[in-house]
Amino acid sequence: MLCNVACCVAPVVEEAGNPHLKCKRSPFEILGVLFFTVLGFLVMGYHPGLEDDGIYLAAVKADLNSSLFPYNANFFRLQMEATLFDGWMAHFVRWTGMPLAWAELFWQLVALFLILWAVKKIANRLFAEECARWGGLVLVAAMFTLPVSGTALYMVDQHLHPRNLVTALILLAISRILNEKPWQAVPLLLVAFLLHPLMAAMGISFCSFLTVTWLDSVRARVSAWRNSMAVFMPLGWVFEPANSAWRKALDTRTYYYLFQWTWYEWLGALAPLCFFWLLWRTARKRGEPVLARFAAAVFFYGVFHQMLAMAMLCSPLLVRLTPLQPMRYLHLLYFLFMLTAGCLLGKFVLKQNAWRWAAFVLVANGCMFAWQGAEFAGSQHLELPGRQPANPWLQAFAWIRANTPEKAYFALDPYYMEAPGEDYHGFRALAERSQLADAVKDAAVVTQVPELGAVWERQVTAEEGWRNFKLADFERLEAMFGVDWVLVSYPQPPGLACRWHNNVLAACRIP
Repeated sequence: MLCNVACCVAPVVEEAGNPHLKCKRSPFEILGVLFFTVLGFLVMGYHPGLEDDGIYLAAVKADLNSSLFPYNANFFRLQMEATLFDGWMAHFVRWTGMPLAWAELFWQLVALFLILWAVKKIANRLFAEECARWGGLVLVAAMFTLPVSGTALYMVDQHLHPRNLVTALILLAISRILNEKPWQAVPLLLVAFLLHPLMAAMGISFCSFLTVTWLDSVRARVSAWRNSMAVFMPLGWVFEPANSAWRKALDTRTYYYLFQWTWYEWLGALAPLCFFWLLWRTARKRGEPVLARFAAAVFFYGVFHQMLAMAMLCSPLLVRLTPLQPMRYLHLLYFLFMLTAGCLLGKFVLKQNAWRWAAFVLVANGCMFAWQGAEFAGSQHLELPGRQPANPWLQAFAWIRANTPEKAYFALDPYYMEAPGEDYHGFRALAERSQLADAVKDAAVVTQVPELGAVWERQVTAEEGWRNFKLADFERLEAMFGVDWVLVSYPQPPGLACRWHNNVLAACRIP
């Protein structure tokens, strides 16, 4: 798989002899992309095991060590059946001998570099001015952790997520289409689909719109539109009845429900569409056909998916479609919005004024850095491999990983991810031990894998009232599910045999 990815990426980064690019690849361009890759990484921070990485990282570790997670492994295994990401990462670790923690950091940096490289190549095609091209790259790098309105996504995650790699592949595919080499986009999109089918489908959709705008024949355009619609044909499972446990899990993800969004979330969804509509008309009047076609493709892609999302989410009969999260089309739209807005800023405002550029870079990156520091106030900004954690929850996870049996089965607060200072780090991925289902991240898994609903509901219900649990309650969990360890607040309830504690948490055996 690694060789396949390399073969797909190789033709993309090879630009020599391309007649459509005025500026060929140069050492300065590569060094510039590397510099802003590092700067973007330092601004966004790095938090392995965070949020979705609690699923992906646990799956990779299970592939590397089959004795881990003897209980409740389906809460990450079943969702991972749709992707080759975990198997590919495990093969990479075995092939290279690189520790997993360093391998994840390496591929995070590779993903960031490829994203910015693709952004620069797209900007090269859309704008003639070098200051415009770098403006797009600088703004995207600064806005890596910009929230995408209403979707619970960042533009780039602060940990290795297949979405990061898929974003890079999609942007590279877009650059190939803009350079009138659409067949080079096909293997890139195929690899993206194998890593993250849902996000890749959005990329395939946009590339279809973009390809159509580059066709000169009206008949060919209509045919391409018609063929592209086959991607969105619903399947029979859509109309299967939803069970009550699945609906309960679904209701924990309020951002799934488009018609419950706030006004500012709607503004965040519709404003980029208005921007690209205006850009399309303006570029066409100014005689900039490449930019006009690109803006038109983005506009029609956004309008199509907005209408599709509203149709999918307006009827209770289509509730099974809700976990597909059709509004996540905004993720790619935000990338293209930031890219284009940055290019225009560089072209018309920053120009070649060094002081303006310095102020722009400082303000954009400084604001995002400060915001990330506030967002994850309980954790180190860069949780690098080998660094001792300062977060008391991560200290507990590290002790558990090193000092408890691999077959240990833990119970902990089902809402532990929402605890002050925990910062949404996943227990399974970082402690490397089995746990009873939680009410936060495992609920999201249930929305994707409905057959886990009954197990999830039973376990979460059994943990209700956790903060008032006594020894008898822990013994009840042991009798019901076989758990033999607990992670509780310190000082612990009387009767528990605790092997370790810090000033916040205690890890204890159930006697």
